[in-house]
Amino acid sequence: MSTLYLLDPDQPGAAWAPFTNATPLGLLRAGAWRLHERWERALVVPATSGLIAPHAAGTSLSGAPPVIAAADVTGPCWVADATFAPKLPMRAIGGAKRLLHAGRAVAWRLDPGERWSGPHDDGDGMVVDGFPMRGSFDLITVLEQFLFADTILGLEAGSDAIPDGTLVLGNPGAIALRGATLEPGVVLDVQKGAIVLERGVIVRAGTRLEGPLWLREETIVAGGALRGVSAGPHCRLHGEISHSVFSGHANKSHDGFLGHSVVGAWVNLGAGTITSNLKNTYGPIRLDIGTERIETGRTNLGTLFGDHVKTAIGTLLPTGAVIGAGAQLFGAPRAPKHVAPFAWGGDTDETMTLEAFLAVATRVLPRRGVTVDAATRAALTALHARSMR
Repeated sequence: MSTLYLLDPDQPGAAWAPFTNATPLGLLRAGAWRLHERWERALVVPATSGLIAPHAAGTSLSGAPPVIAAADVTGPCWVADATFAPKLPMRAIGGAKRLLHAGRAVAWRLDPGERWSGPHDDGDGMVVDGFPMRGSFDLITVLEQFLFADTILGLEAGSDAIPDGTLVLGNPGAIALRGATLEPGVVLDVQKGAIVLERGVIVRAGTRLEGPLWLREETIVAGGALRGVSAGPHCRLHGEISHSVFSGHANKSHDGFLGHSVVGAWVNLGAGTITSNLKNTYGPIRLDIGTERIETGRTNLGTLFGDHVKTAIGTLLPTGAVIGAGAQLFGAPRAPKHVAPFAWGGDTDETMTLEAFLAVATRVLPRRGVTVDAATRAALTALHARSMR
């Protein structure tokens, strides 16, 4: 099969905040790979041709698969459910027309000339393993369940030699370095899982990395302790980070605990930003989003950060916080449990204007080598417009 399309719900709803109306779900990182990349590996297709994500139309930036209309999809191709994370590797699917999990279809094969008309229950099905996600908080559940196996798969491409001065705890064969630089004094602990460090990753002295862990291209770790992390590309990390996933181009360069959190693209966490990921009662965590209360069933859950969020120094985030895309947190040290998209300060009704957002993005994106051209400005403008609905 030559191509793939990922299908978002028409209206993902509050459970997918802070990415609802802002980010195609296929771009979110589930385990070691973005969701569209997981499906590419599962179905053995070279690339994703498009994301059927009407809630986020126009918001994809350069380099990402485009957001397209469902009417534009014709076979031969696969259409896969973006709320389902397939377990890798997937067994050979033969001539199946549908892939099934727990009695429902999660992917559909279109033959040449066949046009996509929506999810259906027609054709031969094959049962596959994976995780049906109920909302963005389940990106942490997928990380916990799949990152161990993902990093084992990541070892298959081989490794550079481990540099002198690196302290390895466990089997050195569970480490894959591919163009990464490690300063003397770095600790790699692979007793609980493998570690994969890709091209351009730099790990400074005084850093402890505990597997399973995967860092993507050009990510820099400037000290601290990371465990169970999937991050990159182009992230800056420091401090204590536990069981968290980064979409890419995020900056956490300072001290402060980040645990069981989802960090969207282009997030900047000010020095001393701290997340709570466990209630005092050790009870299940609920999300409060507007008038909706969502039961996650999770005991550990930190903060869900939308794309382009910025926090001031000393920001304190409560358990199960949801910070909408583009929000700028400053003022009161303790943030509310839910901060609306493009909030200005976090504890008032004031919002960030489009002009102010574009001005900040024009300064920030070139710092990671991304040119703010007309197409990028259009995508950022669409992000602001949809998030402010």
